[in-house]
Amino acid sequence: MAGYSRIEVVRTMGAGGMVPVFYHPDPEICKNVIRACYEGGARVFEFTNRGDLAHEVFRELKGFVTEALPGMILGVGSVIDAGTTALYLQLGADFIVSPLVNAEMARCCNRRKVAWMPGCGSVTEISYAEELGAEVVKIFPGAQVGGPSFVKAVKGPMPWSSIMPTGGVAPEKEALKAWFDAGVHCVGMGGKLFPAGPGGDYDYEAVTGRVREVMDIIADLRK
Repeated sequence: MAGYSRIEVVRTMGAGGMVPVFYHPDPEICKNVIRACYEGGARVFEFTNRGDLAHEVFRELKGFVTEALPGMILGVGSVIDAGTTALYLQLGADFIVSPLVNAEMARCCNRRKVAWMPGCGSVTEISYAEELGAEVVKIFPGAQVGGPSFVKAVKGPMPWSSIMPTGGVAPEKEALKAWFDAGVHCVGMGGKLFPAGPGGDYDYEAVTGRVREVMDIIADLRK
């Protein structure tokens, strides 16, 4: 069962402004990465459903987060159907993110009042997702859909829309300024947040530093 209401999830996403997005088949690496993000100030984390038996990795990660990282909201991304949605809800996902709009997924999440964030690439899809109950819509892939100019254009006729771009969001001040000036609710950020050390392993201290830097940039942009 989700530990946070969908309103709590949406507000926390908006408050922090950035959601780390990560997958690895090794649960221990996932634990180290999410702890590093937590220490950097992130309070929402998206585990992506990318590999075989990813749900088993998530099960272990969820238990770790519940015990060791109070206040961390843990959801699942790259979910494309209702069956997989139900599986992750049963494992305690706090929110579900999808690269597409699927009405059955919406119904599955709405029955349990769990936040659902579908991927959209047009004004029509965004409006339809909101009709289905999405508080936040994901634009994906963010850069290819149209970047900050797309968000700004959508917010003209639909200023109530809360938008999270994922894909092509860089952790630099100039890039982040363009997105937040356009009016995004928050941004999702993947590989560029997770630098590797000399041996190819993740540099967890560097991850913490990069997450903290991005969070500080966003906070500064909002002043």
